[in-house]
Amino acid sequence: MNKEAIDLLILQNPGLKSSRDQLEAMQPGTYCIHRSWGLGKIRSYDERNNRLIIDFEDDKEGHPMDPAFCVGRLELLPPSNVLARHRTDPEAIEKLIKEQPTDVIVELLASTETRAATASEIERQLARVLGEARFKKWWATTKKLLIKDPRVAVPSKKSEPYKYREVPITAEDEILEEFFRTKAPKNKITLAASLISLSLNHEDIKEALPDVLKTLTSVIQETRLLNGGDRLFGLWVRNDLARFIHEDVDSLEPTSSSMIHEAGNLSSLAVDIPATHHKRLLDLVCRCFSDDWKRVLFDLLKNSSGRFTNECVSFLIERDCEEDLMATLRRWLDEQTLKGPLLLWIVKNRNGRRYSKMLQELITPRFLSVIFYAIDTEALLTDGSRRITLADTLSDDPDLIPELLAEATPETAYDLATTLMLNQGFEDLTKRSLLARFIRQFPNVQSLVDSEARQRDDRLIVSQKSYDERYAEYQDLVKNKIPENKRAIAVARGHGDLRENAEYKMARQEQDTLLAHKSHLDRDFSRVDITDFSEAPIEHIGIGSVVKLKEGSTGNLVTYAILGAWDGRPEENIVSYETPLGRSLISHQVGEQIHIEIDGAEEEWEIQSISRYVD
Repeated sequence: MNKEAIDLLILQNPGLKSSRDQLEAMQPGTYCIHRSWGLGKIRSYDERNNRLIIDFEDDKEGHPMDPAFCVGRLELLPPSNVLARHRTDPEAIEKLIKEQPTDVIVELLASTETRAATASEIERQLARVLGEARFKKWWATTKKLLIKDPRVAVPSKKSEPYKYREVPITAEDEILEEFFRTKAPKNKITLAASLISLSLNHEDIKEALPDVLKTLTSVIQETRLLNGGDRLFGLWVRNDLARFIHEDVDSLEPTSSSMIHEAGNLSSLAVDIPATHHKRLLDLVCRCFSDDWKRVLFDLLKNSSGRFTNECVSFLIERDCEEDLMATLRRWLDEQTLKGPLLLWIVKNRNGRRYSKMLQELITPRFLSVIFYAIDTEALLTDGSRRITLADTLSDDPDLIPELLAEATPETAYDLATTLMLNQGFEDLTKRSLLARFIRQFPNVQSLVDSEARQRDDRLIVSQKSYDERYAEYQDLVKNKIPENKRAIAVARGHGDLRENAEYKMARQEQDTLLAHKSHLDRDFSRVDITDFSEAPIEHIGIGSVVKLKEGSTGNLVTYAILGAWDGRPEENIVSYETPLGRSLISHQVGEQIHIEIDGAEEEWEIQSISRYVD
């Protein structure tokens, strides 16, 4: 736009006076970005219609736009902008992308008004320069290089921006400054580890390294704000730093061996140290338990999760323990003690190139039973709103159930489907989806689904009071009795050979009883309807009726209340509608003569009156 056009536009709209610089930048050849239409290039200005003519790359060439409308909506790119240069001089930018990737980010940041941009803002620009498919891998690599570039301040949090430094500062200097400034022990350890990862190439910070070592040693020795894993990681960082500056590592306290022997729970250490140090932990454990290392490693594997599980397996195989590993997995499978994270690892690696040959023998109907048990147990012991990863994996992997049922008999498949229907770890919709996979292989499972549908139609009428009492019983079962039994099984299992372990057998029998009771309650709760009996009929006997009966042989009068399925109190003449007496009375009217068996004696009774219990 020329000066006259801008003056006229401001005269017509005085509010644009503060935007003159932006209007003056709207010149032919200028690249711009529209929030919806992406990258564009101003082709010309139509003075007659007061319109900028812009060619957008997304199939919107020659698009007319009001300059006043463009203010604040178009991002105008200076000629130095990486994206603009990529269109005007693509060969130079491509060379920069390949040979000097950090320079691309430096130029991008330097061209912004604030000399800063968040990761998402940078990614949007890179996607336009490199394309969606290419930029992610390039950006992942470049982010690591930026840590060592003194021209860029890399944020410690994702929400913070990358910043271009007018005066370059080495990454080591920046980390060193933060190390002495922060008071958080865990942050100090992380920052010291960053110094080591940068190889400590800069001479100007070497004088400060003894103070770093001294501070780090003090943090590890004195602080109570670190858990065991944090302290062990900090100790390793301290040792690596000591070796670099030629200090005697063996003279430093505490030692890594002493921390391992003092640790009450080695599995918790693995959770709290960085994954990059998992193998270092396993090596240390082997040295500390040289006579019993294999047992300790298998205990770690049993309670492992995530990347540590894979590290444990790899570590054992590297030490020629594959046969012991498979024997142990088979034993845990038979004992039903495989935990969710290890089951998940087996599922995910069952067809992988590295472990498939070893794991395929575990992929059996028995394995599916153990999966269901682990999911149900986790559902009982955790908050109901929390997702269960193993359950989600079973649902998301369409090939898993067919593989696990490949060697199953129709009877086994039916039993497993029954177990699934009673499982607390799946939503109803997910259960139906999984059952469909059963039915494709074993059509006999369809009868179970039909039976469940009929059961859902058979509603259970209960009062609020009896429901609350039964639910309190259920809560005590799942929160106290079943977890206590699980702990009892674990204790009994530690007493030796399971084949001659009476305590273990009794605990498992109690488990069967508790789980059967839970399953019964689950079925009942799934078909409950709660009522206050206010809609009980008076023209005939129904649920919530009080009926007065006259005994034919003696003329004696007896009154009964017919209430919900869980409301029976025979000593008070309150009976459930599901009892034989309740069924005999339902639907009859005043004046009818009926034969009823009460206390073993059959007698003819006449219905004298019907009223509502709530009245």
